[in-house]
Amino acid sequence: MLVLTRKINESIMLGSDIELVITEISPTQVRIGIKAPQNLEILRKEIYDAVTEENRKAAHSNRSGKQLEEELKKFLKKGVPDAKKGKV
Repeated sequence: MLVLTRKINESIMLGSDIELVITEISPTQVRIGIKAPQNLEILRKEIYDAVTEENRKAAHSNRSGKQLEEELKKFLKKGVPDAKKGKV
């Protein structure tokens, strides 16, 4: 793992089209802005892990397409935590 030190408003480039900007630093968290192409999916790690696990379960289940559709509807109704605040 590469570990870098940055201050507020300093950036890190990933390739030529993804920029991570440190926007705020507090005692308990760091806020990071991400400038990336619109077609690039960006997820918090815990969301990514949850989606990956659900995909794994679905691929190895004996559930019908109708059952999976109902489960997906329930999942989408729950919503993503903090999504309404723009924190995905």
